[in-house]
Amino acid sequence: MGRKSTIHKLEPEVRSYIEKLLRADQLTLDEMIAELQQTFPSTDTPSRSSLHRYQKGFNEMTNSLREIETASRILVDELGDSVDDKSGALLAQAVTTLATRAAFKAHESEDITIKEISFLAKAAKEAMQARQLSFKERQEIEKAAREKLLREQKEKLDELEKTGEVPAEMLAKVIKAAYDL
Repeated sequence: MGRKSTIHKLEPEVRSYIEKLLRADQLTLDEMIAELQQTFPSTDTPSRSSLHRYQKGFNEMTNSLREIETASRILVDELGDSVDDKSGALLAQAVTTLATRAAFKAHESEDITIKEISFLAKAAKEAMQARQLSFKERQEIEKAAREKLLREQKEKLDELEKTGEVPAEMLAKVIKAAYDL
């Protein structure tokens, strides 16, 4: 992915301030540079072009995060706050999407480092683990729901047996046929 941008070389405090200005989205690039010169006079101010490149990448990232957040909000509105298979699948898809975008960006670059390859491999592995976790969670939820349903039905059948409305032999046959209990 080439050399580090001058923005990435800045102190974390300065970089955080730049990101704050970008999130506010109220200043032009020239106004941002003036603000940086005034706030951090002893720091080298990034060039207008490097600030523009950083802004472009920052906007792409925040747009992706907003899309994921919007989709999550819609999902929660429709399904409620509880975590289930659809929200887990959405999370897995979000991780996969971010890892894929990072891989495509790395592919566009001609000189990629071993560190970057390692990062992309880790991101792909985590995306796969998120998908597996989502599947395992779905299975556990389904198993718990089945067990709960069987318990509830068994309790109702036991109550029915206690009332004596249905002969015990017939009830036993129904339970054996339906639930193999």
